[in-house]
Amino acid sequence: MFFKVKRVCSIVAATLLLNATLVLVQSASVLAADAPVDLKLNVRSAILMEASTGQVLYEMNADEAYPPASMSKMMTEYLVMEAIKSGKLSSTEMVNTTPNAAEVIGSGGLLALNEQATVDDMFAAMSIYSANDASVALAERIAGSEELFAKMMNEKAKQFGLSDKAHFINATGLPRADMGKYAPTEVQGETMLTARDTALIAYNLIKDHKEVLKYTATLSRKFREKDKSPMINWNWMLEGNKDNVNLKKYAYQGLDGLKTGSTKEALYCFTGTAERNGMRLISVIMGAPKEPDRFIETRKLLDYGFTNFEFVPVLNAKQEIEKLKTVNIKKGVATQVPVVTQSELRIIAKKGTSKEQFQITAEPLADDSKLVAPIAQGQVLGTAKVTYGGKEYPVNLVAAEEVEKGSWFRLLFRAVKDFFVDLFSGAKKG
Repeated sequence: MFFKVKRVCSIVAATLLLNATLVLVQSASVLAADAPVDLKLNVRSAILMEASTGQVLYEMNADEAYPPASMSKMMTEYLVMEAIKSGKLSSTEMVNTTPNAAEVIGSGGLLALNEQATVDDMFAAMSIYSANDASVALAERIAGSEELFAKMMNEKAKQFGLSDKAHFINATGLPRADMGKYAPTEVQGETMLTARDTALIAYNLIKDHKEVLKYTATLSRKFREKDKSPMINWNWMLEGNKDNVNLKKYAYQGLDGLKTGSTKEALYCFTGTAERNGMRLISVIMGAPKEPDRFIETRKLLDYGFTNFEFVPVLNAKQEIEKLKTVNIKKGVATQVPVVTQSELRIIAKKGTSKEQFQITAEPLADDSKLVAPIAQGQVLGTAKVTYGGKEYPVNLVAAEEVEKGSWFRLLFRAVKDFFVDLFSGAKKG
């Protein structure tokens, strides 16, 4: 008997040990599957973002602040385009070259003191050729001085919700030491951005001023018609470079922007953007050791995004939600109205993600005063929410049809009917 009990105990112990081992292996497999991807990028920091939602698909040291060099010109571009859109500036307006603009060092060297050029030509020089002189001239035209323009940049950074590490001291991205006598006196420090900050600037620039891409995608352009040589775009990855013998190995399908940057302190930086199959991505590389590296590492980022992610159509426009097909309303010819989604909802997700991972809930408006007839077709009556990856994605629910206000007789008859229904229901319970 003793040996039988001992044998049973041994079997039970072995079984428990095997199960424990399987649990550990399965847990390790799950952790390995969910572990962050390491693209082994040879840079200081990086981030990959989907351009319509701002959803981050990959990041590496994305919240560490570094000098962004000329990538900071994306904020200058934003403010110039904002001034044009608001009517404060015209693309055909002639802008004068100030002493500061004429003397600024670095890329550019296109403008002489008091030379005039159109806003459009200067914007092209800034976007294609990263021209510092054009950037300063535009900044001083908008704000009165480059320092006041830097204050505008910092104010816009707050509006964008950038980190408290984000800081601008000029329109160009040059370090303070390179500004000489034109260095700001009230705005202290150096221009600094995180990779996440930089991506958010690009996100807002493309969202609000997508026309910037017609400039950033331009391979070359003459600043003046009489110029012998054109301005050459510093962005080697432009799709148009596929026919360039020297740059075709860097050309990337769908890539049409956005901004390069390099200084001794910043090393080589690049904000890229490319669109394929209706999905646009934004990539940021900061601190690559050599000029080609910023493009090589960007390719890794974009390849990862386009290979592994896609838009999943979770809800269609005018779709009925199973959990809330109708909403109760008051004082109408009907007591309920069918509701449908106001618009479609597409969520960026890993390819192969099952529909079961998208949790859908729905509820009517909390404010009952908005659920009173008359109800117009298309009127917002509730909200559907899709939860995925710890985030909620809301979509309005709207009336699928019109509901007229009920006549006083109909409402009176309904009130009497409801009274007797409630009365008999109470009697039955009693």
